[in-house]
Amino acid sequence: MSPPEEHQKPWETQRRGLLLLMSSPSGAGKTSLSRRLVADYSDLTLSISATTRQPRPGEEDGREYHFVTDTEFDRLVAEDQMLEWATVHDHRYGTPRKPVIEALEMGHDVLFDIDWQGARSINSAMPRDSVRVFVLPPSWSDLSRRLHARAQDHEDVIQRRLERGRDEITHWGEYDYVIVNKSFDRAYADLSHIYRAERMKPGRNTWIKAFVDGLRSERA
Repeated sequence: MSPPEEHQKPWETQRRGLLLLMSSPSGAGKTSLSRRLVADYSDLTLSISATTRQPRPGEEDGREYHFVTDTEFDRLVAEDQMLEWATVHDHRYGTPRKPVIEALEMGHDVLFDIDWQGARSINSAMPRDSVRVFVLPPSWSDLSRRLHARAQDHEDVIQRRLERGRDEITHWGEYDYVIVNKSFDRAYADLSHIYRAERMKPGRNTWIKAFVDGLRSERA
């Protein structure tokens, strides 16, 4: 392995990215936490899923999601272009495979705002690259308040989300880390610490062996 250029640190050119899989019941705050993390760390990008649901107010195609028809989604699945996909709240969501693999190989990290089914599928396919974080609300009444405060869904939709959430939180034990989002600042600090620690693991820093070999060859 040739040494990196003198102006570059080895960890800037020789690392493998990670997949940060974040899940929670709707309204627990994972989306706000994930977007703050992406904004603060330049090596981290948000995976943009494809979905068959309609855009919500303020959402744009290619920014929050790739909004596709059922027919287009069927084609992507049939051609094995999805790393994972699942039906959530009567709509399908899936992760395009190619951009994820390319990001990992280039040393970039990818964050997934994803349900437990998708997190399970990705972790099963790529366990060495995956880091799973589950976000819980401090109370069920707080979760209900947050969903109503968003004013994005009809009451029947909110109640379905709350009902589904009671099942979703039973999957917390499948995750590597659990954060209770009682205070956004505290929850974000915990998430940031988790992300930074996971980036330091030797298996993701392929430069270390050559760096250590270089240290051993040096003479004082």
